[in-house]
Amino acid sequence: MSRLRAVDPNEGPLTRLLLRTLVPGFLLTVCPPAAIVFWHVNAHHLGSFASFGREIAEEGLAAAIWGAWGPVFWGSPAAWTILAVFAAVQLALMRWVPGPVYEGPETPGGQVPRYIDNGVACFALTMVAFVAASFGLGLFSPGIVWDHFGAILGALNLVAWALCLVLYAKGRWAPSGPDHSHTGNPIFDIYWGTELYPRILGWDIKQFTNCRFGLMGWAVILVSFAGAQLEREGQVSSSMLVAVAIQLVYITKFFRWETGYLASMDIQVDRAGFYICWGCLVWVPAIYTSPTCYLVQHPHDLPLPLALGIFGLGVGAVVVNYLADEQRQRVRETGGQTLIWGRAPDLIPATYTTERGERRQTLLLASGYWGIARHFHYVPEIAGAFLWSLPALFGDFLPYFYVCFLTVLLVHRSRRDERKCARKYGAAWEEYRRRVPHRIVPGLY
Repeated sequence: MSRLRAVDPNEGPLTRLLLRTLVPGFLLTVCPPAAIVFWHVNAHHLGSFASFGREIAEEGLAAAIWGAWGPVFWGSPAAWTILAVFAAVQLALMRWVPGPVYEGPETPGGQVPRYIDNGVACFALTMVAFVAASFGLGLFSPGIVWDHFGAILGALNLVAWALCLVLYAKGRWAPSGPDHSHTGNPIFDIYWGTELYPRILGWDIKQFTNCRFGLMGWAVILVSFAGAQLEREGQVSSSMLVAVAIQLVYITKFFRWETGYLASMDIQVDRAGFYICWGCLVWVPAIYTSPTCYLVQHPHDLPLPLALGIFGLGVGAVVVNYLADEQRQRVRETGGQTLIWGRAPDLIPATYTTERGERRQTLLLASGYWGIARHFHYVPEIAGAFLWSLPALFGDFLPYFYVCFLTVLLVHRSRRDERKCARKYGAAWEEYRRRVPHRIVPGLY
């Protein structure tokens, strides 16, 4: 069994209690109803938390939450059918659409995960199939997801929880590979996961939940929300078009870069548990789509110059985010034999030791976007999220919750990545910090 880092030996007992039991237990308890409440506020309170607050004042917190969750807790026959068909299609596409085999980074236990690099083709097939079947052939309503969204989230919550429990048991008693461990604390082990790369019947679980269900589902939900507005209003507003278009560009970028994501910290470090799997199956559909969900019932047209400006800036942010990730990936793939912004890259050779005691080398890029700040790529990520929320204007806070959440998430992730890199690369990382002193925003942080 690989000794995956689950408990930091430098943590004191109070810190361990907080980080390994209280915080995970809080998130396990609060996040599921919170996801439903966001849908409820959007669908039944027109996106107004103030209106939901009055409901809480009248009925009490528990009654108000259960009033939102109870009717959709078990999903509905239509919701279960939608999810079953979508999951079956994505599992089939993962396996049967051809593509080159991509090998991810070697794990601490010596495992080399392998994937079929077919994300772009699967994304294109999914979007064409949904648009053709709904808008073209009329097999189902274009707004089908909006019509059943609450029940879909209720069913997804049950599915995601069941999967987390299965993965907890699988990692303890039937792991797919050497990279698994448990702490003996079921709360933390269910939250964080017990296995790094679980596979079931040959399907990689994290690639399915993170990429082919979470991100693919995000795109389908967006198009269905636009379809719902079309059915309700007889047209799709320019604000909806801009918000959906920027997000579809972002999701297209994601699948173009999917192999890069499969080598990211989300995949290399975070195990398959509630944090990753429930998050991608429930939190992504409920929260990441919330600005567009808000627009379904708030149709308004933006002045053309404003719409084009928001769209242009949003696409620009997505492109910069992609180019930053591409620079680092290209440097490592070519061993530094490439140009960054027309010049030889500023590189720091870094040596590290694997958990099996093997010495390896890599390159830290200190020029291009990676010379602006150590995590500068988070700036266009946050900017893009703000820009696809901006068409909702400023009548309510709800459309901007996602960008606030994303900012906190990425700042926290940068701190995790800094600690990981400091342990892994030692003096080379300190040299990188000296050359690139700012973490995310030059001059500020």
